Amino acid sequence: ATMANTEENYATQPRWVRERRFGIHGIDHMQTGPLDHDPVPDFDELYYNFCETIHGLDENIGRLLTHLDQSDLTKDTLVVYMGDNGFALGEHGFYDKRDAFEESIRVPLLARGPGIKPGTVIEEMVQNIDIAPTLLEAAGTMAPANAPKFDGRSFLSLLKGLKPPTPWRDHILYEYHWEWNFPAQPTTLAIRTNRWKYVYTHGHWDINGLYDLETDPHERHNLIRVPAFREKADSLRTQLFKEFGESGGLLMPIRPPAGDPYHDRKLKR
Repeated sequence: ATMANTEENYATQPRWVRERRFGIHGIDHMQTGPLDHDPVPDFDELYYNFCETIHGLDENIGRLLTHLDQSDLTKDTLVVYMGDNGFALGEHGFYDKRDAFEESIRVPLLARGPGIKPGTVIEEMVQNIDIAPTLLEAAGTMAPANAPKFDGRSFLSLLKGLKPPTPWRDHILYEYHWEWNFPAQPTTLAIRTNRWKYVYTHGHWDINGLYDLETDPHERHNLIRVPAFREKADSLRTQLFKEFGESGGLLMPIRPPAGDPYHDRKLKR
């Protein structure tokens, strides 16, 4: 769903959110230019292609699961399907990932294996860093003693509908570092609890973000400038930087561009 590009809809959001709409990852100018310019297909065609890709994935994953069934391997196999990122199809005016909005950070995660009842839904916050510990526990082993410490933890007990041995996490961290090829999206650090999300952006002069996911699940209303929520924003910001500092997440790598930067590619056309 794409909201109209109006002052009212973007009134409380950081400037970069609306400005990004006019770039290659904005819903109005996807990839190379306005929708009515070749070679960009219209949105309907892009959406049909998106659905076709999902159908192909579903069909071929089904073939894999059928092979496991027919080979009598299902009873000894844990299958985990997970995406590496979410994707906006018009939400906030975006056609992309990278940001800390829910459409970007929430990913598909499905599992089938021994002890997992069909239809099981995990309400707790699970991350990609939990995959390795989960697979190791399912295999009945653990990481070597000299292996780096895992920040994630096994969610095998949750998959089996059991209570985890210790209380589960009540928040997650998010980070994205600015890339030369995608300059509209700033370096972003965020902390998300079950109800709140605080978003800190670095490298430009703009406001940050505070969203109440309980009353505003689509993150349309940024509360960062509302005095009543100042204490909540300050508390989450303090926790965000404390945990990133402890985990080494405040190091900011500068990576070489992948291929020609976007503006250089445009000049070659």
